[in-house]
Formats: sequence, structure tokens, C-alpha cells
Amino acid sequence: MNKQELFDYLASDANQLGLDPIAAHGFLTATVVGKPLPNWISAFFEGADAQVPSEVKDALQAWQQELYDTLKAEEPIELPFDASEEAEDFSEEGDLAAWAIGFVDAMYSDENVDWFDDENTEEDVAMLTLPMVLLSGIDPEMDEMRDEETLAQMANSLEDNITELFLLFHTDD
Repeated sequence: MNKQELFDYLASDANQLGLDPIAAHGFLTATVVGKPLPNWISAFFEGADAQVPSEVKDALQAWQQELYDTLKAEEPIELPFDASEEAEDFSEEGDLAAWAIGFVDAMYSDENVDWFDDENTEEDVAMLTLPMVLLSGIDPEMDEMRDEETLAQMANSLEDNITELFLLFHTDD
């Protein structure tokens, strides 16, 4: 299964439990930049991964590896939407929100994997993941921060923050 066939599957009715292609990109990005998430495929399909065709799971793993290889080569991950100021849609139905929800879903998908458990990096992780949490709209306590200018700043910081998170969790510096 190639990537386009995977996207078609993720966008289809056959994908009852997984995320759509935009949210899937956010989810996979989080699995690459953050702490290792051993059961990420199960989390992606809400524990029902046994019902998912193996070629879909293989294609997801290949896509995840592609994202990892991009960051490892010191290249930024290309986001699956136009993040320019004039193209931004900050609605709950927009691609930014879908991507951010996928990212945050992965971040919190395993209670045994805590991105914030190291007091030396806890503050950095909080600052670097703030755009994802804010753009996802999942934290009602942050609604007062969801003005157009702040959301635009958060959206514009995504690519750099993804790279910084990868470096934070995957290098010794």
C-alpha cells in the first residue's frame, strides 16, 4: 500500500476507528518527536488494531519512519496544510485543529509515557507543545487565549517546535 492508498483508506468509511489523514500526520509526528510510544498503532486505532488490515498498519509504520528520517536528516517535517497567515482556518473543523488533535492524542495516549516527567525539560516541553494544545481546542481553560493573533503565532511556530521537540527528546545536548 502506497501513501496515497493509505490516505484514501484513512479518509474512507472503512476506517472506523483511526484518524483522518491530517490528524494521522499530527499523531505520527508526535510519536516521532516525543518519548517512545511502544503501542502507538493500538492507540491510533483505539485498541482495535487487530481489526485493521496489516497493509494499513505497515503503511502507517512506513509513514512514521519517513517522518523520523526527515527529522534525523535535519530537515523540517512538512505540515499537511498551508500554515500561511492568509490560509489559516482556526475553526474546530479546520485542518490545523485536526492536526493538533492528532498530535495531542498521541502525546497523551499512554498513561505510562509522560512527556513532562523530567524536571529538567518539563518547562521546555510545556512551551513547545503549547501551540498543539491551544490549536487543538481540547483545553477549555485556554479558550481566552484563542484569539486570531495568538493562534496565528502558534500556527507559525509549529514546524520549529516540532524540530525542537525532536532534538529535546532524541539528542544528548
